[in-house]
Amino acid sequence: MAKSRKNINSFHCPGLFDGLEDFQERMDGDFEVIPAKKMDEIVRRIKADRSSAKALDEMAPLSPTDHIFFMSFGSGSSGNCSYIGDRQSGFLIDAGVETKKVVDSLRSNGISMDAVKGICLTHDHGDHIRYVYNIVRTYRHIKIYCTPKAFNGILRRHSVSRRIKDYHVAIYKEFPFRLGNFEVTAFDVKHDGADNAGFFISHGNRHFAIATDLGCVSERVDYYMRMAEYIVIEANYDETMLRNGSYPEYLKARIAADNGHMDNVKTAEYLAQIYRPEIKNIYLCHLSHDNNTPEKALGAVTASLRSAGVTRIGNGFVSLANPEEEPQVHLVALPRYDSSPLYTL
Repeated sequence: MAKSRKNINSFHCPGLFDGLEDFQERMDGDFEVIPAKKMDEIVRRIKADRSSAKALDEMAPLSPTDHIFFMSFGSGSSGNCSYIGDRQSGFLIDAGVETKKVVDSLRSNGISMDAVKGICLTHDHGDHIRYVYNIVRTYRHIKIYCTPKAFNGILRRHSVSRRIKDYHVAIYKEFPFRLGNFEVTAFDVKHDGADNAGFFISHGNRHFAIATDLGCVSERVDYYMRMAEYIVIEANYDETMLRNGSYPEYLKARIAADNGHMDNVKTAEYLAQIYRPEIKNIYLCHLSHDNNTPEKALGAVTASLRSAGVTRIGNGFVSLANPEEEPQVHLVALPRYDSSPLYTL
């Protein structure tokens, strides 16, 4: 019995020669002989199409706008969450603060949750992820960005609906990804959570680095901090307050370990070491309620910066009264429980 021949013209499958009417294959085994000149034209058109096509995995160039904005909704063991965005879109870093507080704080500054495109999670501790599922369940366009190991840590450590998997986008350290109008790169941070990460965030010619919950400044933390003009870094405890405080010895040891938290002096010395005129804003985060005060953290960093020759230190806002005395750098201790102002960077 003779086999029937399918008519390939009855369906369309995009191929290499799509749109080139000069090329036609005949199913009866006969082929049109194409002159060399015409074939050269066909090849030229194919090459032109390929060279003008955009690679699927190529990241479009970032278009800087006039400003980017930063805001913290809480920074400490009671809850951590912050926002970074431009006039079009932005994203959250961690989600340890009540959803209503985040929504209301953004709204009071004219920012809708529609503009929030994602949540980047640094690690799986409760004070950083407590409200993440509540946020994405309420605002379903928002995705969760963290490494697979960090996400598995969340599922292991916490009682959270497995539906949270529907919102997870896997990211990997040292591989940049696009979020709104920002390019974000996760990097390794030494802490005792699951696959802890900091984030290096680029927007045009502005660079922002955040490393919260770290016991020491590792090589990768140092690499990204030195490239940033805007820095968020932990100053968790005052060594004397921790040593003489009421915490049990095992907890004191955990906090002071290389994968625990940073004390004021270490943070201060490091910031003085890497300071350069391009650094515009420094935000001290995750201050301990029991073992630190904003005054102690700011005092330690201010003293170190002054020893490095930084004489004009601002509080996060430009003074219009004396523009000629513009600060060399702004230094802010982020509030533990309250929302910060919306800072323009």
